[in-house]
Order: sequence, then structure tokens, then C-alpha cells
Amino acid sequence: MQDGGVATAVAGARAAGVERMVTVGCDVADSRAALAVARAHPGAVWATAGVHPHEARFGVEGLADLLAEPEIVAVGECGLDFFYDHSPRDVQRAVFAAQIALAWEHDLALVVHTRDAWIETLDVLAGEATPDRTVFHCFTGGPLEARRCLDLGAFLSFSGIVTFPSAAGVREAAALCPLDRLLVETDSPYLAPVPHRGKRNRPAWVPAVGAGVAAAKQLPVDLVAESTWANAERFYGLGGG
Repeated sequence: MQDGGVATAVAGARAAGVERMVTVGCDVADSRAALAVARAHPGAVWATAGVHPHEARFGVEGLADLLAEPEIVAVGECGLDFFYDHSPRDVQRAVFAAQIALAWEHDLALVVHTRDAWIETLDVLAGEATPDRTVFHCFTGGPLEARRCLDLGAFLSFSGIVTFPSAAGVREAAALCPLDRLLVETDSPYLAPVPHRGKRNRPAWVPAVGAGVAAAKQLPVDLVAESTWANAERFYGLGGG
């Protein structure tokens, strides 16, 4: 996205009451770009640095150089994707393990992507030791997967999927997730929440995700908003605000 597009998205989000955002790196070059966005919007945007399983075949060289920057608040997104298999599975596992080690080394949060690889993802985390601050982003599992992730000490982050009529399992997972382990996100530019389906997603729509989570948990929206704000601050170490 061009900087004008970023600025418009940030302004739109803040107008909608979304005051703090984390933009996610998916390879080393993309992570550098995310860092530049965070630097251009201090106090509003932070960044992660990571190598997505799709890009695992390119390795993690240069990634560690970014992790000392104060705007970088997590390693990732990283993990396993056995749906597309854009990178060989053994390479995905190795690159995922390397990033878990980096999260430990730099005392950073870990943002995990998993698709069609729940058992393998959990096995890698268990084998490497799950970082204290680990989140399964854009959670797509049901209650069984949610319990397994929570048993590892992880957070669950829910996207617009929680509002989809077909996503009963995701809503069950949201319902059982403790408030102190819950995050919300948009996963922009994809997965726009109801009532925005079919449109390019944007950070300004995260309140719709929060409302979907609140409905699943049968809790007031304000309580979910307060909890997820505090959780994000604690999880990513944002401070202030």
C-alpha cells in the first residue's frame, strides 16, 4: 500500500475509535516496510517482523536485525500452512522453529499463523517451548483447537470470521476463551466482517469484530473493548495510550 493509502487507513481507523494498530510483516522486506509505516505513525502504529510460512523457502536472513527496533513488538506472523504449501513442509517447520527461538531471544511476542496444520503447529510450539506471549492470530479453529492453544498459555485473536454465519465453531471458541486471553483484529485487507463482506477490509472495522465476539460471549461490547485494549497493551507491550 502506498503511504497515502496507509495514512488514509490510519486516519479512518482513529475516526472510528481504533487508536492503536499493529501492522504485520510477512517476509524480511515486508517487515522492513511495516517498520517504516510504524515509524511514520508513532503512537498509532507498531509493527511485527516475521516470515510467513508461504515465504519460508526464502529463509530468515536479515530478520534478526529488525528485532531490536522499538517499533517492532512481535515476531511473525510465522507458523505452518499446509493448505497452500507454497513452501516445503520441512522448511516451514524449520523457519517456524527459528522464529520461536528469536522471540525468546529478543523477549518479543510471537504471532502464529496456522492453516490445515493444527497438530503440527502445536507440536512445534511444544517442542521449542511456547513463548510467554504467543497469539494464534485470525483464529479459525473450534472449541477443541481453542482449548489446546489455551493450554499452551497462548492468546486467541479473532477476526471478521467470527461474524460469518458459517463460522459457528469460531464463535464457540470465542465463547470459551477467557477475557484475559482474548484479542481482536481485522486481518486487513481480507476477511471483512459483516456487514462489510465483499469489501476490502480496513482497521476501522475492528469494532464490528469486537461486537461479534461480544455477541458470541453474551457480554457487553464495552467490556470486550476494555478487555481487548488492556490485553493488546500487555501482550504487545505498547504502553501509554
